[in-house]
Amino acid sequence: MKAVVYRGARRFVVEERPVDAPGPGEVRIAVAYTGICGTDLHIFHGDMDARVGDAAVIGHEMSGRIAEVGEGVSAHRVGQPVTVMPTRVCRRCVACRRGQSHVCHAMNFLGIDSPGAMQASWTIPADLVLPLPHDLPLDRAALVEPVAVAVHDVRRASVGAGEHVVVVGGGPVGVLIATVAQGRGARVLLVEPDPFRRSVAAGVGIDAVDPGATDVVALVDERTAGAGADVAFEVSGSAGGVGTAVAVLTTRGRLVLVAIHPQPRPVDLHRFFWRELDLLGARLYQREDMAEAVRLVASGAVPVQRLISRVEPVAAVDAAFAALEQGGGVMKVLLDWREAGR
Repeated sequence: MKAVVYRGARRFVVEERPVDAPGPGEVRIAVAYTGICGTDLHIFHGDMDARVGDAAVIGHEMSGRIAEVGEGVSAHRVGQPVTVMPTRVCRRCVACRRGQSHVCHAMNFLGIDSPGAMQASWTIPADLVLPLPHDLPLDRAALVEPVAVAVHDVRRASVGAGEHVVVVGGGPVGVLIATVAQGRGARVLLVEPDPFRRSVAAGVGIDAVDPGATDVVALVDERTAGAGADVAFEVSGSAGGVGTAVAVLTTRGRLVLVAIHPQPRPVDLHRFFWRELDLLGARLYQREDMAEAVRLVASGAVPVQRLISRVEPVAAVDAAFAALEQGGGVMKVLLDWREAGR
């Protein structure tokens, strides 16, 4: 079977690899689609070599069907459409013991720390698999994982109906956070300089503005009678984004840090003191977030098909990464594995 193998910065090779039969408690999945995300781009750039190593198979956003089950597996059957929660946890550390295994201190993240979904056949522990409705198109199902990120972030912020929410950064996760928050009855404003990303947000019913052409703080003050936003999600990963997210918040507002910042950022701590702001970290998701993401995608409440910009065959993996890297008219790119496994 074919696999996309990382061979160092900016180099992927499509190789033939043997199919791994499932052992006890495992299943083998015939992968249908794999999504490429920002973490995969970091790997592509060589920024995560200490974790992924050479000859790694990456990828964690996916959909597929059960192809084979190992001994002792009764919860899954051959042909079942599935996605995967790609987090293996230790169940022993303080986070796991407190029921917070999504921040396990010894987590093995599939597609980074161990082989991922950019292969036609993927053998993994059965307890990481989530069944999907049979009528859910598998290209849409490949976005369940990033939707789970958004579900967790919105839940972490305790977003409620009628609250004013500002999302800073309109990439896929930013748009998904905005959509999930709006689905909970929040009044959402998305801040994004790229016109294509703003158009995608508008296409799913999100109000999006250009920070280069709009005084975002003044606009939020106007919409809230001078109070400010209840919640701000920082999804841009930029210093300016942090500043905007802090500046728009009301008294006791919540700042939710979603983006991974590669370096320390200056923060207006006086405003945190003056308005008694809360800073919340938001990382990954829990199983209930994945289950809710499946429901939202399957019901159409989160129209993920509007985020899919390109679907490329496995042989065009270089073009897929280049398209995502260059931006400009691209939101989400999928690799299609359906022919690669034959």
